[in-house]
Amino acid sequence: MVVIEVETRKREEVVDITEKVREAVRGKSGIAVIYSTHTTTGLIINEAEAGLMEDIIAHLSNLVPYRAGYRHDMIDSNADAHIKASLLGNSVIIPVEDGRLLLGTWQRILFVELDGPRRRKVHVIVYEAEKG
Repeated sequence: MVVIEVETRKREEVVDITEKVREAVRGKSGIAVIYSTHTTTGLIINEAEAGLMEDIIAHLSNLVPYRAGYRHDMIDSNADAHIKASLLGNSVIIPVEDGRLLLGTWQRILFVELDGPRRRKVHVIVYEAEKG
């Protein structure tokens, strides 16, 4: 297992972690599980175009506004981040062949920060294929 550190600078932002994951799977074949251990982050696979990444944050905020009277806000003021993270999910699974992530042409692994800025950890575990 490899742990990738992601340092975010904003409350909500999308960070492309594809290259760090590529390094983590180098020399392996099998299935990679990329997993965030945080309840206010998400992991998705999509294009890393700047406008799209801004759109993702903007539309999540439209769906689940900040401080909209959620019960959890009485404890932490971050209920929106938890709800958004629940919508996105905290892991992605990607096949790996000869150390290469089998991603499509425009696909990237995107870490979505929803309650930053913070230092976060993402775990990469490769379940290696049996060699026949």
